[in-house]
Amino acid sequence: MKHTDQIIALLQKQEVIRPQDLRALGISPASLYWLHEQGRVARISRGLYRLPDGDVTAHHSLAVACRRVPHGVICLLSALSFHEIGAQLPFEIWMAIDRKARLPSVDYPPMRFVRFSGQALTAGVEEHQIEGVDVPIYAPAKTVADCFKYRNKIGLDVALEALRDCRRQAKCTDHDLWHYAKICRVANVMKPYLEATA
Repeated sequence: MKHTDQIIALLQKQEVIRPQDLRALGISPASLYWLHEQGRVARISRGLYRLPDGDVTAHHSLAVACRRVPHGVICLLSALSFHEIGAQLPFEIWMAIDRKARLPSVDYPPMRFVRFSGQALTAGVEEHQIEGVDVPIYAPAKTVADCFKYRNKIGLDVALEALRDCRRQAKCTDHDLWHYAKICRVANVMKPYLEATA
């Protein structure tokens, strides 16, 4: 069956697909559902499918989250964990969405949404390939600035640990930190800590 071969090839390339990905290729999602019934494709969440024996990376849930919410950006504790900054191991995926966007309804993976706007949403986004999925994640310096902006949600101790660890590992420069501190409007908050840990 031609369409099933195309679906398997797409899954080998992208790892995680949605029925609408097939519609864009002119393939009926019924072929995907048939493959699932045959056990050749695994359903990992409502509307998300993968090969049953596909490679699952340490950042699998980030790829799944970005397939569920394609316009979001991985941020805060999840971005710290991805960049291996600090000791945070969040049980939810932290994702930034536009201030005016509708709040997504996601059953898996567990997610926590924060609202950003303007440059705070668009600046410092890096694209990373995880299991064939383009995953937007804020850069280390932007993530540190975001941690200071959301210090009331995640804790000032987490923001300070992120700042110290990011500098210690040389994952950003002071210029980068200052640049994103201004974009996130936390320059006055961060300034004494930047000077104290210089």
